[in-house]
Amino acid sequence: MGFIKRNYGWIIVSILATLPMLVIFNMINIDVSNGFLITLNQRADGQGKSAIEMLYHVSGEFAIRWMTAVLTLTPVFIIFGKTNLFVRQAMGIATALWSLLHFLIFIWAEGFLETFTQVNYIAGFIAVLILVPLLFTSNRKSMKLLKVNWKKLQSFAYVVIFLSLLHVVLLEKTWLIYAIVVSLGFVVRVPFIKNKIINFRKNRKIAKP
Repeated sequence: MGFIKRNYGWIIVSILATLPMLVIFNMINIDVSNGFLITLNQRADGQGKSAIEMLYHVSGEFAIRWMTAVLTLTPVFIIFGKTNLFVRQAMGIATALWSLLHFLIFIWAEGFLETFTQVNYIAGFIAVLILVPLLFTSNRKSMKLLKVNWKKLQSFAYVVIFLSLLHVVLLEKTWLIYAIVVSLGFVVRVPFIKNKIINFRKNRKIAKP
Protein backbone atom coordinates (compact mmCIF):
# COMPACT_ATOMS: atom_id res chain seq x y z
CA MET A 1 0.00 0.00 0.00
CA GLY A 2 2.86 2.37 0.75
CA PHE A 3 4.26 2.01 -2.77
CA ILE A 4 0.85 2.70 -4.32
CA LYS A 5 0.31 5.75 -2.10
CA ARG A 6 3.69 7.22 -3.05
CA ASN A 7 3.35 6.49 -6.75
CA TYR A 8 -0.39 6.69 -7.39
CA GLY A 9 0.15 9.53 -9.89
CA TRP A 10 2.59 7.48 -11.94
CA ILE A 11 0.24 4.50 -11.88
CA ILE A 12 -2.78 6.50 -13.08
CA VAL A 13 -0.83 8.23 -15.85
CA SER A 14 0.71 4.92 -16.96
CA ILE A 15 -2.71 3.30 -17.24
CA LEU A 16 -4.21 6.24 -19.13
CA ALA A 17 -1.21 6.41 -21.48
CA THR A 18 -1.22 2.66 -22.15
CA LEU A 19 -4.91 1.99 -22.74
CA PRO A 20 -5.02 3.63 -26.21
CA MET A 21 -2.37 1.12 -27.32
CA LEU A 22 -5.20 -1.43 -27.41
CA VAL A 23 -6.64 0.49 -30.36
CA ILE A 24 -3.31 0.28 -32.17
CA PHE A 25 -2.88 -3.42 -31.45
CA ASN A 26 -6.34 -3.99 -32.92
CA MET A 27 -5.06 -2.58 -36.23
CA ILE A 28 -2.07 -4.92 -36.39
CA ASN A 29 -1.87 -8.55 -37.44
CA ILE A 30 1.09 -10.58 -36.19
CA ASP A 31 1.86 -13.83 -38.04
CA VAL A 32 4.28 -16.15 -36.27
CA SER A 33 3.61 -19.18 -38.51
CA ASN A 34 6.11 -18.00 -41.13
CA GLY A 35 8.60 -16.16 -38.99
CA PHE A 36 7.55 -12.91 -37.31
CA LEU A 37 5.50 -10.90 -39.82
CA ILE A 38 3.64 -7.72 -38.88
CA THR A 39 0.93 -6.46 -41.22
CA LEU A 40 -1.86 -3.89 -40.97
CA ASN A 41 -5.56 -4.41 -41.38
CA GLN A 42 -6.82 -3.02 -44.68
CA ARG A 43 -9.65 -1.17 -42.97
CA ALA A 44 -9.54 0.21 -39.44
CA ASP A 45 -13.00 1.72 -39.17
CA GLY A 46 -16.34 2.04 -40.90
CA GLN A 47 -15.47 5.36 -42.54
CA GLY A 48 -13.10 3.91 -45.11
CA LYS A 49 -9.90 5.02 -43.43
CA SER A 50 -6.94 2.72 -43.84
CA ALA A 51 -5.10 1.33 -40.84
CA ILE A 52 -2.06 3.49 -41.48
CA GLU A 53 -4.24 6.61 -41.54
CA MET A 54 -5.78 5.59 -38.24
CA LEU A 55 -2.34 4.89 -36.78
CA TYR A 56 -1.25 8.39 -37.80
CA HIS A 57 -4.37 9.86 -36.24
CA VAL A 58 -4.37 7.94 -32.97
CA SER A 59 -0.65 8.32 -32.20
CA GLY A 60 -0.54 11.99 -33.20
CA GLU A 61 -3.68 12.90 -31.28
CA PHE A 62 -2.52 11.29 -28.07
CA ALA A 63 0.94 12.84 -28.39
CA ILE A 64 -0.41 16.39 -28.53
CA ARG A 65 -3.10 15.67 -25.93
CA TRP A 66 -0.48 14.60 -23.39
CA MET A 67 1.71 17.53 -24.37
CA THR A 68 -1.15 19.97 -23.79
CA ALA A 69 -2.01 18.28 -20.49
CA VAL A 70 1.58 18.68 -19.24
CA LEU A 71 1.55 22.41 -19.99
CA THR A 72 -1.72 22.88 -18.08
CA LEU A 73 -0.20 21.62 -14.83
CA THR A 74 1.48 24.93 -13.98
CA PRO A 75 -1.74 26.95 -14.48
CA VAL A 76 -3.56 24.36 -12.33
CA PHE A 77 -0.94 24.88 -9.60
CA ILE A 78 -1.32 28.67 -9.84
CA ILE A 79 -5.12 28.50 -9.60
CA PHE A 80 -5.57 25.71 -7.06
CA GLY A 81 -2.18 25.55 -5.30
CA LYS A 82 -1.87 21.83 -6.00
CA THR A 83 1.07 20.25 -7.78
CA ASN A 84 2.88 16.94 -8.14
CA LEU A 85 6.25 17.10 -9.87
CA PHE A 86 6.48 13.36 -10.45
CA VAL A 87 3.04 13.23 -12.05
CA ARG A 88 4.29 15.95 -14.41
CA GLN A 89 7.30 13.79 -15.22
CA ALA A 90 5.09 10.77 -15.91
CA MET A 91 2.92 12.83 -18.24
CA GLY A 92 6.04 14.15 -19.97
CA ILE A 93 7.24 10.59 -20.54
CA ALA A 94 3.83 9.67 -21.99
CA THR A 95 4.09 12.68 -24.33
CA ALA A 96 7.55 11.69 -25.54
CA LEU A 97 6.68 8.02 -26.06
CA TRP A 98 3.52 8.78 -28.04
CA SER A 99 5.43 11.34 -30.12
CA LEU A 100 8.19 8.85 -30.86
CA LEU A 101 5.61 6.23 -31.80
CA HIS A 102 3.93 8.73 -34.13
CA PHE A 103 7.27 9.47 -35.79
CA LEU A 104 8.18 5.78 -36.12
CA ILE A 105 4.83 5.06 -37.79
CA PHE A 106 5.53 7.87 -40.23
CA ILE A 107 8.98 6.47 -41.08
CA TRP A 108 7.51 2.99 -41.43
CA ALA A 109 4.92 4.21 -43.92
CA GLU A 110 6.75 6.98 -45.78
CA GLY A 111 10.46 6.51 -45.18
CA PHE A 112 12.88 8.74 -43.24
CA LEU A 113 13.78 11.03 -46.17
CA GLU A 114 10.13 12.06 -46.50
CA THR A 115 10.62 13.89 -43.19
CA PHE A 116 12.42 16.71 -45.00
CA THR A 117 9.93 17.25 -47.84
CA GLN A 118 7.43 19.52 -46.03
CA VAL A 119 7.64 22.23 -43.40
CA ASN A 120 5.10 20.51 -41.14
CA TYR A 121 7.12 17.28 -41.22
CA ILE A 122 10.32 19.15 -40.36
CA ALA A 123 8.57 20.93 -37.44
CA GLY A 124 7.38 17.58 -36.11
CA PHE A 125 10.82 16.04 -36.53
CA ILE A 126 12.54 18.85 -34.61
CA ALA A 127 9.92 18.50 -31.84
CA VAL A 128 10.72 14.80 -31.54
CA LEU A 129 14.47 15.49 -31.43
CA ILE A 130 13.94 17.92 -28.55
CA LEU A 131 11.73 15.44 -26.72
CA VAL A 132 14.43 12.76 -26.67
CA PRO A 133 16.72 14.46 -24.07
CA LEU A 134 13.62 15.55 -22.12
CA LEU A 135 12.52 11.92 -22.00
CA PHE A 136 15.84 10.58 -20.75
CA THR A 137 16.16 13.25 -18.06
CA SER A 138 12.60 12.85 -16.70
CA ASN A 139 13.74 11.08 -13.55
CA ARG A 140 14.89 11.93 -10.04
CA LYS A 141 18.50 10.99 -10.69
CA SER A 142 18.77 13.50 -13.55
CA MET A 143 17.16 16.18 -11.37
CA LYS A 144 19.86 15.72 -8.72
CA LEU A 145 22.64 15.54 -11.31
CA LEU A 146 21.63 18.55 -13.43
CA LYS A 147 20.25 20.65 -10.54
CA VAL A 148 19.35 24.14 -11.86
CA ASN A 149 20.10 23.12 -15.44
CA TRP A 150 17.35 20.47 -15.24
CA LYS A 151 14.64 23.13 -15.21
CA LYS A 152 16.34 24.98 -18.07
CA LEU A 153 16.41 21.79 -20.14
CA GLN A 154 12.77 20.95 -19.37
CA SER A 155 11.71 24.46 -20.40
CA PHE A 156 12.32 23.39 -24.02
CA ALA A 157 8.90 21.74 -23.72
CA TYR A 158 7.50 25.15 -24.71
CA VAL A 159 9.40 24.95 -27.99
CA VAL A 160 8.02 21.46 -28.51
CA ILE A 161 4.38 22.57 -28.09
CA PHE A 162 4.92 25.46 -30.52
CA LEU A 163 6.43 23.15 -33.14
CA SER A 164 3.71 20.57 -32.55
CA LEU A 165 0.94 23.13 -33.02
CA LEU A 166 2.68 24.31 -36.19
CA HIS A 167 2.82 20.69 -37.31
CA VAL A 168 -0.91 20.10 -36.90
CA VAL A 169 -1.92 23.52 -38.23
CA LEU A 170 -0.06 22.93 -41.49
CA LEU A 171 -1.63 19.48 -41.72
CA GLU A 172 -5.05 21.19 -41.41
CA LYS A 173 -5.97 18.98 -38.49
CA THR A 174 -8.20 19.97 -35.57
CA TRP A 175 -5.81 22.16 -33.62
CA LEU A 176 -7.82 25.13 -32.31
CA ILE A 177 -8.82 23.51 -29.01
CA TYR A 178 -5.18 22.76 -28.19
CA ALA A 179 -4.12 26.29 -29.11
CA ILE A 180 -6.84 27.77 -26.89
CA VAL A 181 -5.89 25.61 -23.89
CA VAL A 182 -2.18 26.38 -24.27
CA SER A 183 -2.86 30.11 -24.77
CA LEU A 184 -5.01 30.29 -21.62
CA GLY A 185 -2.21 28.53 -19.77
CA PHE A 186 0.27 31.19 -20.84
CA VAL A 187 -2.18 33.97 -19.87
CA VAL A 188 -2.36 32.54 -16.34
CA ARG A 189 1.46 32.57 -16.24
CA VAL A 190 1.65 36.34 -16.88
CA PRO A 191 3.17 37.73 -13.63
CA PHE A 192 0.42 40.30 -13.02
CA ILE A 193 -2.38 37.76 -13.51
CA LYS A 194 -0.47 35.02 -11.69
CA ASN A 195 0.08 37.21 -8.62
CA LYS A 196 -3.57 38.28 -8.60
CA ILE A 197 -4.75 34.66 -8.65
CA ILE A 198 -2.30 33.56 -5.94
CA ASN A 199 -3.19 36.48 -3.66
CA PHE A 200 -6.91 35.83 -4.17
CA ARG A 201 -6.42 32.16 -3.31
CA LYS A 202 -4.40 33.00 -0.18
CA ASN A 203 -6.85 35.66 1.02
CA ARG A 204 -9.77 33.30 0.48
CA LYS A 205 -7.98 30.62 2.51
CA ILE A 206 -7.31 33.06 5.36
CA ALA A 207 -10.93 34.29 5.32
CA LYS A 208 -12.27 30.77 5.86
CA PRO A 209 -13.42 30.23 9.50
